Amino acid sequence: MFTTILFVILGYLAGSISTAIIVCRLMGLPDPRREGSRNPGATNVLRFGGKKAAAITLAGDFAKGLLPVLLARLAGVDETGLALTALAAFLGHLYPVFFGFEGGKGVATAFGVILGLSWLVALAALVTWLLMAFVVRISSLSALTAAALTPLFAWGFGLPGVQFAAVLFMVGLLIWRHRSNIRHLLAGTEDTIGTDRP
Repeated sequence: MFTTILFVILGYLAGSISTAIIVCRLMGLPDPRREGSRNPGATNVLRFGGKKAAAITLAGDFAKGLLPVLLARLAGVDETGLALTALAAFLGHLYPVFFGFEGGKGVATAFGVILGLSWLVALAALVTWLLMAFVVRISSLSALTAAALTPLFAWGFGLPGVQFAAVLFMVGLLIWRHRSNIRHLLAGTEDTIGTDRP
Protein backbone atom coordinates (compact mmCIF):
# COMPACT_ATOMS: atom_id res chain seq x y z
CA MET A 1 0.00 0.00 0.00
CA PHE A 2 2.81 2.41 0.90
CA THR A 3 4.56 1.71 -2.42
CA THR A 4 1.35 2.34 -4.33
CA ILE A 5 0.76 5.66 -2.54
CA LEU A 6 4.36 6.66 -3.22
CA PHE A 7 4.01 6.03 -6.94
CA VAL A 8 0.64 7.77 -7.14
CA ILE A 9 2.24 10.87 -5.60
CA LEU A 10 5.25 10.50 -7.89
CA GLY A 11 2.94 10.16 -10.88
CA TYR A 12 1.04 13.32 -10.03
CA LEU A 13 4.20 15.33 -9.40
CA ALA A 14 5.77 14.09 -12.64
CA GLY A 15 2.61 14.96 -14.53
CA SER A 16 2.65 18.43 -12.95
CA ILE A 17 5.93 19.28 -14.69
CA SER A 18 4.63 21.41 -17.56
CA THR A 19 7.03 20.68 -20.40
CA ALA A 20 5.51 23.36 -22.63
CA ILE A 21 5.97 26.15 -20.09
CA ILE A 22 9.52 25.08 -19.20
CA VAL A 23 10.57 24.68 -22.83
CA CYS A 24 9.13 28.07 -23.75
CA ARG A 25 10.91 29.77 -20.87
CA LEU A 26 14.25 28.14 -21.72
CA MET A 27 13.91 29.01 -25.40
CA GLY A 28 12.75 32.58 -24.80
CA LEU A 29 9.27 31.97 -26.18
CA PRO A 30 5.97 33.38 -24.88
CA ASP A 31 4.05 31.59 -22.13
CA PRO A 32 1.90 29.02 -24.00
CA ARG A 33 -0.94 29.72 -21.58
CA ARG A 34 -1.10 33.28 -22.95
CA GLU A 35 -0.32 32.67 -26.62
CA GLY A 36 -2.10 30.96 -29.53
CA SER A 37 -4.83 28.67 -28.26
CA ARG A 38 -3.52 29.23 -24.69
CA ASN A 39 -3.05 25.52 -24.18
CA PRO A 40 0.33 24.42 -22.73
CA GLY A 41 0.82 21.54 -25.13
CA ALA A 42 2.89 20.58 -28.15
CA THR A 43 0.34 21.59 -30.79
CA ASN A 44 0.08 25.12 -29.45
CA VAL A 45 3.85 25.43 -29.02
CA LEU A 46 4.19 24.43 -32.67
CA ARG A 47 2.03 27.41 -33.66
CA PHE A 48 4.37 30.05 -32.32
CA GLY A 49 7.55 28.28 -31.27
CA GLY A 50 8.38 26.03 -34.20
CA LYS A 51 9.00 22.34 -34.69
CA LYS A 52 11.98 21.97 -32.33
CA ALA A 53 10.17 23.44 -29.32
CA ALA A 54 7.06 21.42 -30.15
CA ALA A 55 9.02 18.17 -30.50
CA ILE A 56 10.72 18.66 -27.13
CA THR A 57 7.36 19.47 -25.54
CA LEU A 58 5.78 16.38 -27.07
CA ALA A 59 8.61 14.13 -25.87
CA GLY A 60 8.50 15.56 -22.36
CA ASP A 61 4.73 15.25 -22.03
CA PHE A 62 4.91 11.68 -23.30
CA ALA A 63 7.77 10.72 -20.97
CA LYS A 64 6.17 12.10 -17.82
CA GLY A 65 3.20 9.83 -18.45
CA LEU A 66 5.19 6.74 -19.36
CA LEU A 67 8.00 6.77 -16.78
CA PRO A 68 5.95 6.75 -13.54
CA VAL A 69 3.92 3.78 -14.81
CA LEU A 70 7.02 1.89 -15.96
CA LEU A 71 8.80 2.53 -12.66
CA ALA A 72 5.72 1.39 -10.73
CA ARG A 73 5.60 -1.76 -12.83
CA LEU A 74 9.29 -2.45 -12.18
CA ALA A 75 8.68 -1.94 -8.46
CA GLY A 76 6.04 -4.67 -8.51
CA VAL A 77 3.01 -2.44 -8.00
CA ASP A 78 -0.21 -4.36 -8.64
CA GLU A 79 -2.73 -3.69 -11.42
CA THR A 80 -4.78 -1.30 -9.29
CA GLY A 81 -1.67 0.63 -8.29
CA LEU A 82 -0.60 0.90 -11.93
CA ALA A 83 -4.02 2.25 -12.87
CA LEU A 84 -3.90 4.82 -10.07
CA THR A 85 -0.35 5.88 -10.97
CA ALA A 86 -1.37 6.31 -14.61
CA LEU A 87 -4.41 8.35 -13.64
CA ALA A 88 -2.35 10.51 -11.26
CA ALA A 89 0.21 11.35 -13.95
CA PHE A 90 -2.57 12.28 -16.36
CA LEU A 91 -4.33 14.46 -13.77
CA GLY A 92 -1.02 16.11 -12.95
CA HIS A 93 -0.71 17.22 -16.56
CA LEU A 94 -4.26 18.57 -16.63
CA TYR A 95 -4.02 20.24 -13.20
CA PRO A 96 -0.31 20.83 -12.42
CA VAL A 97 0.40 21.87 -8.85
CA PHE A 98 3.59 23.65 -9.94
CA PHE A 99 1.84 25.91 -12.46
CA GLY A 100 -1.33 27.12 -10.82
CA PHE A 101 -3.32 24.08 -11.97
CA GLU A 102 -3.33 25.46 -15.54
CA GLY A 103 -2.51 22.37 -17.56
CA GLY A 104 -2.81 21.00 -21.06
CA LYS A 105 -5.37 18.77 -22.71
CA GLY A 106 -3.48 15.56 -22.05
CA VAL A 107 -3.06 13.80 -25.39
CA ALA A 108 0.68 13.06 -25.22
CA THR A 109 0.62 12.28 -21.51
CA ALA A 110 -2.37 9.99 -21.95
CA PHE A 111 -0.50 8.17 -24.70
CA GLY A 112 2.49 7.78 -22.37
CA VAL A 113 0.51 6.29 -19.51
CA ILE A 114 -1.43 4.00 -21.85
CA LEU A 115 1.84 2.76 -23.32
CA GLY A 116 2.97 1.98 -19.78
CA LEU A 117 -0.20 -0.06 -19.27
CA SER A 118 -0.34 -1.81 -22.66
CA TRP A 119 1.85 -1.30 -25.72
CA LEU A 120 -0.80 -2.90 -27.91
CA VAL A 121 -3.50 -0.42 -26.88
CA ALA A 122 -1.05 2.46 -27.29
CA LEU A 123 0.01 1.25 -30.73
CA ALA A 124 -3.60 1.00 -31.90
CA ALA A 125 -4.32 4.52 -30.62
CA LEU A 126 -1.17 5.89 -32.28
CA VAL A 127 -2.00 4.30 -35.64
CA THR A 128 -5.50 5.78 -35.41
CA TRP A 129 -4.10 9.25 -34.69
CA LEU A 130 -1.57 9.03 -37.52
CA LEU A 131 -4.15 7.86 -40.05
CA MET A 132 -6.59 10.60 -39.07
CA ALA A 133 -3.87 13.25 -39.08
CA PHE A 134 -2.77 12.16 -42.54
CA VAL A 135 -6.32 12.26 -43.91
CA VAL A 136 -7.86 15.31 -42.22
CA ARG A 137 -4.77 17.30 -41.10
CA ILE A 138 -6.55 18.38 -37.91
CA SER A 139 -4.73 17.49 -34.68
CA SER A 140 -7.72 17.82 -32.38
CA LEU A 141 -9.98 15.64 -34.53
CA SER A 142 -7.23 13.04 -34.78
CA ALA A 143 -6.79 13.06 -31.00
CA LEU A 144 -10.53 12.89 -30.33
CA THR A 145 -10.98 9.98 -32.74
CA ALA A 146 -8.08 8.06 -31.23
CA ALA A 147 -9.36 8.79 -27.72
CA ALA A 148 -12.90 7.68 -28.54
CA LEU A 149 -11.63 4.36 -29.91
CA THR A 150 -9.10 3.70 -27.12
CA PRO A 151 -11.63 2.08 -24.73
CA LEU A 152 -12.54 -0.31 -27.56
CA PHE A 153 -8.85 -1.13 -28.06
CA ALA A 154 -8.42 -1.58 -24.29
CA TRP A 155 -11.37 -3.97 -24.16
CA GLY A 156 -10.22 -5.85 -27.25
CA PHE A 157 -6.70 -6.36 -25.93
CA GLY A 158 -7.95 -7.46 -22.52
CA LEU A 159 -6.79 -4.63 -20.30
CA PRO A 160 -7.59 -5.50 -16.64
CA GLY A 161 -10.87 -4.09 -15.37
CA VAL A 162 -9.43 -1.43 -13.06
CA GLN A 163 -7.06 -0.22 -15.78
CA PHE A 164 -9.89 -0.21 -18.32
CA ALA A 165 -11.86 1.99 -15.91
CA ALA A 166 -8.87 4.36 -15.55
CA VAL A 167 -8.52 4.58 -19.34
CA LEU A 168 -12.25 5.25 -19.71
CA PHE A 169 -12.05 8.03 -17.13
CA MET A 170 -9.02 9.58 -18.85
CA VAL A 171 -10.74 9.46 -22.22
CA GLY A 172 -13.78 11.20 -20.78
CA LEU A 173 -11.60 13.96 -19.30
CA LEU A 174 -9.59 14.29 -22.49
CA ILE A 175 -12.72 14.76 -24.58
CA TRP A 176 -14.09 17.28 -22.06
CA ARG A 177 -10.80 19.24 -22.19
CA HIS A 178 -11.23 19.43 -25.97
CA ARG A 179 -14.72 20.96 -25.75
CA SER A 180 -13.56 24.24 -27.35
CA ASN A 181 -12.00 22.27 -30.20
CA ILE A 182 -15.27 20.39 -30.65
CA ARG A 183 -17.11 23.70 -30.97
CA HIS A 184 -14.60 24.84 -33.62
CA LEU A 185 -14.93 21.53 -35.45
CA LEU A 186 -18.70 21.82 -35.54
CA ALA A 187 -18.39 25.40 -36.78
CA GLY A 188 -15.83 24.41 -39.40
CA THR A 189 -13.23 26.81 -37.96
CA GLU A 190 -10.76 24.41 -36.33
CA ASP A 191 -7.09 24.87 -37.20
CA THR A 192 -5.26 22.41 -39.39
CA ILE A 193 -1.88 21.12 -38.26
CA GLY A 194 0.76 23.85 -38.33
CA THR A 195 -1.58 26.83 -38.67
CA ASP A 196 -2.02 29.71 -36.25
CA ARG A 197 -5.13 30.62 -34.33
CA PRO A 198 -5.66 34.41 -34.23
